[in-house]
Amino acid sequence: MNPQVDFFFAKAKTWQPEMEKLRKVALSCGLTEELKWGQPCYTLQGSNIVLIHGFKAYCALLFFKGALLKDAGGLLIQQTANVQAARQLRFTGLQQIDAQETLIKTYIQEAIDIEKAGLKVALKDHSQLVPTDELQRKFAEHPALQAAFAALTPGRQRAYHLYFSQPKQAKTREARIEKCMPRILSGKGLND
Repeated sequence: MNPQVDFFFAKAKTWQPEMEKLRKVALSCGLTEELKWGQPCYTLQGSNIVLIHGFKAYCALLFFKGALLKDAGGLLIQQTANVQAARQLRFTGLQQIDAQETLIKTYIQEAIDIEKAGLKVALKDHSQLVPTDELQRKFAEHPALQAAFAALTPGRQRAYHLYFSQPKQAKTREARIEKCMPRILSGKGLND
């Protein structure tokens, strides 16, 4: 256990017992514990294997190269359509983790084997990202917006695609696009 990561578990307001259990499982697989992006991350010789994170409705193990896992239990979840490599195992209780501990270790070991083999996830080209319906409508209404968007770097385009596609409600997606239109028209990225 890495003492620098202890504070994460101590401050956790939700899912603390579940995340503590996931920590023990990950460490039992011989991984190194680090703190990355403010989350407990488990690595093999500096390469990210799995990360523990919590949400309102569940806590999860995020496998960085989860798209390459066989998913023998059929449990891996792709967070959104635009997430290319990572996959999650989600948990809603300690009993669920206890019942699936052997299977969780199997997934982690497979992720370790994938990393040792040097396998890489074949990522989609940014041009394959499909704009939301709301963004396509804005492009039709404002051709200058479409031209300005096309002039952005691929990374900036991807960041906007991901940001616009995250909300479940159309009105929220539309509001995000409206808010970002001046930035796009001035050639700026989401975080510039």
